[in-house]
Amino acid sequence: MTFIGKYRRLSAVIFSSTLCAVAFAVSTTAFTQPFPARPIRLIVAFAPGGSVDLAARLIGQRLTDAWGQQVVIDNRPGAGGNVSAELAARAPADGYTIYMCSASLVVNASLYRKLPYDPIKDLSPITLLTSLQNVLVAHPSLAAKNVKELIALAKKAPGRINYASTGSGSSGHLTMELFKSMAGIDLTHVPYKVIGQATMDLLSGQVSLWFPTIPGALPNIKAGKINALAVAGAKRSPALPEAPTVAESGVPGFEASSWHALLAPAGTPTAVVNKLNAQLVAIVNAPEVNEQLVRHGFEPIGSSPAELASHIKSELAKWAKVVQVSGARID
Repeated sequence: MTFIGKYRRLSAVIFSSTLCAVAFAVSTTAFTQPFPARPIRLIVAFAPGGSVDLAARLIGQRLTDAWGQQVVIDNRPGAGGNVSAELAARAPADGYTIYMCSASLVVNASLYRKLPYDPIKDLSPITLLTSLQNVLVAHPSLAAKNVKELIALAKKAPGRINYASTGSGSSGHLTMELFKSMAGIDLTHVPYKVIGQATMDLLSGQVSLWFPTIPGALPNIKAGKINALAVAGAKRSPALPEAPTVAESGVPGFEASSWHALLAPAGTPTAVVNKLNAQLVAIVNAPEVNEQLVRHGFEPIGSSPAELASHIKSELAKWAKVVQVSGARID
């Protein structure tokens, strides 16, 4: 081999070794780079402007302030939360995509015949952020001012009292179906496609009952336009402390709060999930954030990933039974 040939071969070996060293250094730096090193995408299963979007933006801004990385809110409503859930489930499992969902995540598993994701296998729990209670409201003309009177009235006239919801399988629909089942009464379901029309018909007395969320119903309750008979949670709501729970009003064991949680794509590193959890729990428990959430009808929680995982499994079983009894199904 000539001198020039040897030189070229040696140069190629040196160049190749240098490339490997650089690649190793880059990969090692990327691996050890502290999280988060770039903006985080927060997918929200609700449209902009609502109470849940407000909570997401409040928490997202606090996360931005804490870590110095922008949290970008990505509102993806549609198909009862399935659009956003599938998007989150298919995102890279690196912690840079997180997902804020509602109880529809577990309800949809029974409500839809086929889902493009698995709520257990495709998503990693981070924390149960808040609960959001439904409230049983009635038009003032209804001759029942509390749950016991309502049950007695419904038993005297099965199917004669009607109730509104924002559609088959919605939170208000299934909460009322659970109430009917546990109270042993029959009420007639009147589904609406638009929440505004459901509200107008309740205020006018076209329908007698509804189980909306507290934030949506609170202004009309405070104005005396509708009566709050009871809240659906396990305990009274700070936003409506004068309203008893359904359970303490004659239906023991009744509990049907909506809730909002943060999850990540399955496979997200445990260390990243734990770091997200610790920071989010701290944010939810911060006095000023806590106060703002309560003011808008939320009940701050902030759970561990394991507690959220257990909650999701129990909710899946609970709502599967309610959906089956109600006959609700979406193809």
